[in-house]
Amino acid sequence: MSSIVSIHSFRGGTGKSNLTANLASQIALAGKRVAVVDTDIQSPGIHMPFNLGEDRIGCALNHFIWGECPIEKAAYDVSAALHGPGGPIYLVPSSMKMSDIGRILKEGYDVRILNDGFQALIEKLQLDYLFIDTHPGVNEETLLSIAISDILVLILRPDQQDFQGTAVTVELAKKLDVPNLLLVINKALPTMNFGELRAKVEKIYDVPVAAILPLTTEVVQLASGGLISLLHPDLEVSREMKKVAAQILAS
Repeated sequence: MSSIVSIHSFRGGTGKSNLTANLASQIALAGKRVAVVDTDIQSPGIHMPFNLGEDRIGCALNHFIWGECPIEKAAYDVSAALHGPGGPIYLVPSSMKMSDIGRILKEGYDVRILNDGFQALIEKLQLDYLFIDTHPGVNEETLLSIAISDILVLILRPDQQDFQGTAVTVELAKKLDVPNLLLVINKALPTMNFGELRAKVEKIYDVPVAAILPLTTEVVQLASGGLISLLHPDLEVSREMKKVAAQILAS
């Protein structure tokens, strides 16, 4: 039985793609068969932590949407990024070509095609977990991703605009009866009182905070150029990511 995990944020710049890549990698290290789909088609970026260069990408998610290839042809084995034994991990990137991004923005697409692609990917690759890196905000793709999710991880910063926007998504997820809903607070200054921050956020949304990720020098220096939880496993931010992965596995 496979599980679909969507990682979402109401606003951009929360570190959503970086968190998705690290969580998926931790699940793969636990021996699970994992795939990640970058549905942030307008601003793709999750290929960077996996070091998947543009020169390696022939078929992308865009080409599946346009009927130019089956989705499994757009799935690239990025298991080498794990630097150790584990289950296989595949990445379905969105195209980084401006012409392809422009075409999507101009023509749009039928989000039902995505759902067909997700199910085909699960079947073809015999996945235990499918991670969806969503587009920020609320649109048709977001609604689909939330509706089909077994687990929804919402990432937000300790910022008033993030608090307001996340409230919209939490309300939506509850109406759609998402089985498991987790909050992750990212880019929290180390000087903040994490206990008070956790209590405040849980009171606002009535949803458990799975982790609080501190803003660290190593994360900034890495600049999405790798998987922080693997390269610096002893950092607090890495330990917190592993806690979230453990909760996903437990769910």
